[in-house]
Amino acid sequence: MSELLSGRHALITGGGSGIGLACAKKLAADGARVSLMGRNLDKLNAAAAEFADPKRVHVFAGDVAQAEDVAGIVAEVDAIEPLTIAIANAGTGDIAPLVATDDARWQQVLDTNLNGTYQLFKQAAACIGRAGGGAMCAISSIAGVRTHRFMHAYCVSKAGIDMLVRTCADELGTAGVRVNSVCPGLVDTEIAQGLFGSEEVLADYLDCMPLARTGVVDDIANAVRFLCGPESSWITGVSLSVDGGHHLRRGPNYDSFSRAMFGDDLTEGKF
Repeated sequence: MSELLSGRHALITGGGSGIGLACAKKLAADGARVSLMGRNLDKLNAAAAEFADPKRVHVFAGDVAQAEDVAGIVAEVDAIEPLTIAIANAGTGDIAPLVATDDARWQQVLDTNLNGTYQLFKQAAACIGRAGGGAMCAISSIAGVRTHRFMHAYCVSKAGIDMLVRTCADELGTAGVRVNSVCPGLVDTEIAQGLFGSEEVLADYLDCMPLARTGVVDDIANAVRFLCGPESSWITGVSLSVDGGHHLRRGPNYDSFSRAMFGDDLTEGKF
């Protein structure tokens, strides 16, 4: 195990599986203490058991969409050992034509993705600054870079995250707090299984990638580890696309999903 991150303490939201868990493992492998936040305590405990040194892994059940949950957990984490790294990974999504978008679902996506990132950054920034500086990183998306038809709330939330990253980076640099984001393309995770299950949609994704393969969680975790480590000490305010070059082309074609769920007329804009 490397000691490059010895003395560092990282909090990862959505840390019980997928990209969040992969990020936590990369940080722990380089000597960091890690704290995992998520809504499912059983999943968090199972994730903690996968680490080589479970004593340096702490789990906290809470919802990033609830400001009081985030504030309380950040305070508990900081009390264990000063918080120096915060990774906003928890997220959700939805698909619907604009005129069929459910208002409650729109708000839920924004509350989890954008407001959840805001709450983590808001609460963690002071802790990291008091500790002498460190890094915050958000998991954004190719959907914040390129339009995804029928995914309005998700796209808006991810684009908002990237602007939040830039404004925080501009403000918090004087406190020694670096702020960046990683924008994944299509990654093989639990939340993306519906996309992998459609041959038509998967083929379209691959057509949009100069490096024509889908991602794995370590592709994203490696980028997050770099942006939170000493190797990137002069990098802040960056949104790094890790997507096989997908950002160079266009967003994916989700027409087949929309047709199946909402019919041809709404998909084709026939109101």
